[in-house]
Amino acid sequence: MAGAGGAVVTGAGRGLGLEVARRLAARGFQVHCTDIDAGAAERAAASLGHGAWSSELDVSDAGACEDAARATAERAGSLAVWINNAGLLPTGHVWDHDDGERRRTIEVNVLGTMNGTLAALGAMRPAGSGHVVNVISLAGLVTPPGEALYAASKHAALAFSLGTAADLRRSGPRGVHVSALCPDGMKTPMLDQVADDPDASLSWSGVLLDPERVADRVVGLLDRPRPILCMPRWRGPMLRVWDAMPRVALATQPAVIAATRIRQRAWARRRRAEVQAGR
Repeated sequence: MAGAGGAVVTGAGRGLGLEVARRLAARGFQVHCTDIDAGAAERAAASLGHGAWSSELDVSDAGACEDAARATAERAGSLAVWINNAGLLPTGHVWDHDDGERRRTIEVNVLGTMNGTLAALGAMRPAGSGHVVNVISLAGLVTPPGEALYAASKHAALAFSLGTAADLRRSGPRGVHVSALCPDGMKTPMLDQVADDPDASLSWSGVLLDPERVADRVVGLLDRPRPILCMPRWRGPMLRVWDAMPRVALATQPAVIAATRIRQRAWARRRRAEVQAGR
């Protein structure tokens, strides 16, 4: 999709959201950088140039998402792209989370995805064109150890994404798309917060993904719409097979956790060294 019109990116203040915003701006989109951290969103927009601007946005607020969609369409002439990237990553046993943490995770990861998608479709459906990309996670396909709450929210977000894509297909218009990207763990500030957490299964594929590479795939979906895309692609079929055999999954879980923690500790050491070196 060539850059024409406006693009909203949630959670654009840092990490993957910022990398996606950079690529959209380079394509010629007028990027609306949103984040619950207004200062981070402002700095992101300033770094992009190309007519980018920013606003504070709590994606759990449906009205605020609608306002962001409307403001983008008015400023850019249309709303061509909406990237639902904002999210929370709680870790631990299910009984470790209090009611507030459970509610906030669902509000951001599930309702935030719904609110952003519906706000975008409110502008895109009448126009007959546009693309919503929901950044989910491989946790939307399977539940990593220590991330049951996170996975539950991502399962719901994935179901909503695929169901919305199906509703668009059966009701039209053909020029409006909803895609779900399910990447493995990424080297982002969100993972920095849980790098030393033994309950966090940061990556099952053995390699943490660079946010730049994931951002390329997000933007690539605009050129070749797909209902769902996993990263790495081979992980999707494998995890679906694992889901189909829950007894095997539970039996092999200790070995998976042990292998994951070895990789995680190694990554955490490298990450701390990078931070100390100022990278």
